Amino acid sequence: MFDNPQFEETQGEDYDPEPVYIEDDAEEEGTSSILDDGTNDTGDDEQTKHWYVVHCYSGYENKVQHAIEQRIETMGMRDKIFDVVIPTEEEIEIKDGKRRTVERRVFPGYILVQMAMDEDSWYVVRNTPGVTGFVGMGNEPTPLRPEEVKAIMDRMEDEDPIVRVNFKIGEKVRIIDGPFNDFIGMVDAIDPDKAKVRVMVNFFGRDTPVELDFLEVEKV
Repeated sequence: MFDNPQFEETQGEDYDPEPVYIEDDAEEEGTSSILDDGTNDTGDDEQTKHWYVVHCYSGYENKVQHAIEQRIETMGMRDKIFDVVIPTEEEIEIKDGKRRTVERRVFPGYILVQMAMDEDSWYVVRNTPGVTGFVGMGNEPTPLRPEEVKAIMDRMEDEDPIVRVNFKIGEKVRIIDGPFNDFIGMVDAIDPDKAKVRVMVNFFGRDTPVELDFLEVEKV
């Protein structure tokens, strides 16, 4: 989504936003009318509320989120900037036979801002310390499509955390539990859904596949 070569970050203090065109059923029927000031002729604010991707310095996502939220309050922009989100997901990290749960950023260096885009709201977000630009085409910030937003939100709400290990197929590991304790073997297959790893162990002169839990092995 963010590595599309045609996407560029909008820069500078003198951004003059162009009308934001919205794809909806009314537009498909040729009945939608978007005014130059970023509002529509129905007066419905929901029609101009979109999620935008904002680039910031990696590692400063939390500080930038807090700074934007402060500027929203102090500059009275709650009616134009509605939410600021750092996409994260829960991850189980297994390393050296130890398991811990961590929260990972889905897109390091990026945050999502839900806003009605106009010159004032753009200025508040774009000139927040730590923000380097909006993701967009040319000089116009490009809103995320509804299906993109849904995919990100679903990923954040997924109750099954991702399991990550520090060994790969073809690498040597040491078995640290069970009947094959202290055997050295080669990783043959990894099943993250079941948190299982198949290790080829040399047993009585022949390679024997052994299925183990992630916590029962460690990288050599």
